[in-house]
Amino acid sequence: MLSTPMTNPETLPVIDVAPLVAGAPERAGVAAQIGAACRAHGFFYATGHGVDAALVRRLEELSHRFFELPEETKMQWRMALGGRAWRGYFPLGGELTSGRPDWKEGLYLGTELPASHPLVQAKTPVHGPNLFPDVPGLRETILAYMAAVTQLGHRLMEGIALSLGLPASYFAERYTADPLILFRLFNYPSQPVPEGLDVQWGVGEHTDYGLLTLLHQDDVGGLAVHTPGGWIDAPPIPDSFVCNIGDMLDRMTGGLYKSTPHRVKRNTSGRDRLSFPLFFDPNFEARVQRIEGLGGAQARDDSAERWDRANVHAFNGRYGDYLLAKVSKVFPQLRDEVL
Repeated sequence: MLSTPMTNPETLPVIDVAPLVAGAPERAGVAAQIGAACRAHGFFYATGHGVDAALVRRLEELSHRFFELPEETKMQWRMALGGRAWRGYFPLGGELTSGRPDWKEGLYLGTELPASHPLVQAKTPVHGPNLFPDVPGLRETILAYMAAVTQLGHRLMEGIALSLGLPASYFAERYTADPLILFRLFNYPSQPVPEGLDVQWGVGEHTDYGLLTLLHQDDVGGLAVHTPGGWIDAPPIPDSFVCNIGDMLDRMTGGLYKSTPHRVKRNTSGRDRLSFPLFFDPNFEARVQRIEGLGGAQARDDSAERWDRANVHAFNGRYGDYLLAKVSKVFPQLRDEVL
């Protein structure tokens, strides 16, 4: 049975995507709900997604176990050791958003490729082996989770294609037969906001770079989304993913589906907060093009309104080039050392 999407402008829509996951005839109705959400907010919750709840819980438990290790132990898997693959651990304050340090630590991961893989041999950035921490079961759990959520990403992109009046295979045939998958384990330690300092954000305002982000957040919460009506909270909903579209889908749809700014409040809850975003993006070599003949798309230069003052509709080239330009600002020191 299809869920009725919420229409309250102060909440994000909740969509039961089970018919889409199953390839059932009712998937057209799900696609219509996704299209409405992408036009209104660029964000929605996905329920009925089929990702095993026990797998998600196991990843939470093992992630807590990793982040509770002493920092000098975690630095054995630091990002500088990941080389061009851009993988590994970064400590608190080690990542910048809009030029300011984020109040989080994290583990950067992606599709597991051996050193012998042609893309790794060619020294293609953001491709390679992961740096898996020495926590029993973590490697297997991460790989199983990434596989499950990547499959969900394929199904959701089919729904997005259908919502645009395109064949379900539109994105797979052009961009995502072999998607660029980047995955993060983030930990936001609880800390009071220091008086007199403008540091109320765990992560500052930003948009995501690619096609679709699928986020699992634990029950602490803290995500906020900048909708046309202003900033609203995106509180945790059990057994759901928060999904949002990125800059490249904004570019492809000529602004019909906009990449929405979001941020994370500084965690003052008294316990650590976990967040697992998986970025389902075009292949590194894919050349991003606007979808031809899409009604209602203006491809308007909205750079004056954007957090980064960038015009995504002016971008023309490989997705990998866009990605590298963005992440180089997030990790400037690593960019200088590695790239």
